[in-house]
Amino acid sequence: MKKIMFLGGLFLSAMTFVACSDDYTDWAEPQTNPQEESVTLPGYTASATSAIDLAAVAGDSVQILSLSDASLPEGAAVGNTRIEVLPADETSDQKITLGVDSKGRVGKADLQGALETFYGKRPTERTLAGQVYSNIIIDGQTFLVNAGEINVVATPEAPYIANAYYLIGDVAGGWDTDHIIKFNHSGADVYEDPVFTVTFTASGSGSWKIIPQGNIDNDDLWHSGTDGVVGVSKDGDTALEGTLVTVGAAGGEPGAGRIEQAGMYRMTINMMDYTYKIEEMAATYYVYGAVQGWNNDPATGKTCAFYPETTSLQSYTTKWTGAWDLKFWSADGWGNDAMAYGSEVDGDSSESGKIVGDGAAQAISAPSEGYYTFTIDMGTMTYTWTKLDNQTPTEYNSIGLVGDFTGWADGADVVMKQVTPHNWYVNTTIASDGGVKFRADGVWVTDWGADVNIGSQAYGTGTQGGANITVPSGTYDIYMNDITGQFVFVAQ
Repeated sequence: MKKIMFLGGLFLSAMTFVACSDDYTDWAEPQTNPQEESVTLPGYTASATSAIDLAAVAGDSVQILSLSDASLPEGAAVGNTRIEVLPADETSDQKITLGVDSKGRVGKADLQGALETFYGKRPTERTLAGQVYSNIIIDGQTFLVNAGEINVVATPEAPYIANAYYLIGDVAGGWDTDHIIKFNHSGADVYEDPVFTVTFTASGSGSWKIIPQGNIDNDDLWHSGTDGVVGVSKDGDTALEGTLVTVGAAGGEPGAGRIEQAGMYRMTINMMDYTYKIEEMAATYYVYGAVQGWNNDPATGKTCAFYPETTSLQSYTTKWTGAWDLKFWSADGWGNDAMAYGSEVDGDSSESGKIVGDGAAQAISAPSEGYYTFTIDMGTMTYTWTKLDNQTPTEYNSIGLVGDFTGWADGADVVMKQVTPHNWYVNTTIASDGGVKFRADGVWVTDWGADVNIGSQAYGTGTQGGANITVPSGTYDIYMNDITGQFVFVAQ
C-alpha cells in the first residue's frame, strides 16, 4: 500500500510542478540537452554545505551538498544525482552540469573548472546557483526528482599572484628600491595572464630575487611568506630555468638565483605555476660617428643601430668615409663618454682590432672609403672590417613598412628615413598584433620578410618574398638595411 501511495504522490507532484512552476521551465530546459519532466517529492531535498576553499581540499572530490532521503519508501533507490549550476550574479546563462555521488560530492577539478569558466582563476569566494536533480528508481521505473535549489559557495584554488613584480639584486644594480626593475605585464587580470617579463643587462656575474608589489606598497621590501619575496630553493642556483619559491630549502627565506656572466637577458616568470626562464638576448648597440654627424643627443642620435646576428655578434653595413668613422655605445651607456666603445688608437684603420671601453675608447676608421660591413664581437671584444664585393648596390627611393596594422593597403606604407647609405630608420606605433614586411618604393616588386616573431627575437634577416614578420603591438624604433636585408625592432 505504501508503494502505491508513493507512486500516486509522484504523479500528483509531477502534474502540479508542470502546471504552475516558471522556475521549472528555466531549469528543465538546459541550452544543450532538453531536460526530461521532473517531479517534486516532499521530504527529498538537497542542502548545501558550508563555504568551500578548494585550496584546502585534499583528494580529488569535495562535498557540496547532502540529501534528505528519509521519505523514500522501502525498495526505492537513488540512481544518480547531478547539479546544474549558473553564476549567482547572472553574468552567464550557460549552465554547467556536475555529477554528484551518493555522499553529495563532486569532482574537485569539475568544480574548479566551473568556477574558472564563470569567474576566472582569481582565488576569490564565488557563489554558484544550483538546481539538484536525482533519479529515483522504483520497481525498475526511473523518476526524475527535483531536489531543490541550493547555493554552492566556493573559492577556486590558485597561488598568490601580485599585481606587479620587480627584479632586484646585483644584476639590477643593487639590493634596494633605487635599483629595482619592474617586470612588464599585459595589464589583464593576473589570474588570466600570470606571465611577466623583464629585460636587464648584467655587467658581470650577479644574484637576483623578485619582489612583489605588496612589499613596495607596504614599505617592507624583504617581507617573506606566501605573499612575499620570491626566489629559488637553493641559494646561488645558476639554472636558467626552474621553479620559484617563497620558502628556501632550509625553511627560511628563498635563495637568490645567480647569473654567471655579463650580458643582456630576458626573464619570463609564470606565477600561476611559479616557474621562471632566463634567456640571453642581443644587447642594442648604436653607431656614433662621422656617418651620423657625431650626434650624441639621446632624442635624435640613436638612428643607427647595429644589426644582431647572435647575442654577441653584431654588424653594420654602409658606405664609410675611411676617416674617424665611429665609436659606439650600448643603449644603457648612450651619451656617457666613459661607457663608449672604440679602438685603442685614435683613427685606427686596421682591418681588425681590439674593442676597448672604460673611458679609453678612440675613434675607429674604415680601412678606406667605401662599402664595408663593420662587425663587432662583444664576446671576444674584437672588431673586423669586410669590404663588399659590390660597391654599387641598388639604390631605392624609399623603404616602407606595411602589414596588418596598415591593412596592407597601397599608399599606406610607414615610410622610413635613410639615415646612412642603405640604412633606414623609423619610430612608429604598431596598433595591433600581426604580420609586417618591408618593401621598396611602395610597390610589390622588391620586399623583405622573415619567419621571425619579434616578441621572441627582436632581429632577423629578411629575404625577397620572405614570410611575414610577426610583431606584437607596441611602439618601436625600427631599423633596416636594404643591402643585407637585416632588421631590428627596439621596443620603446
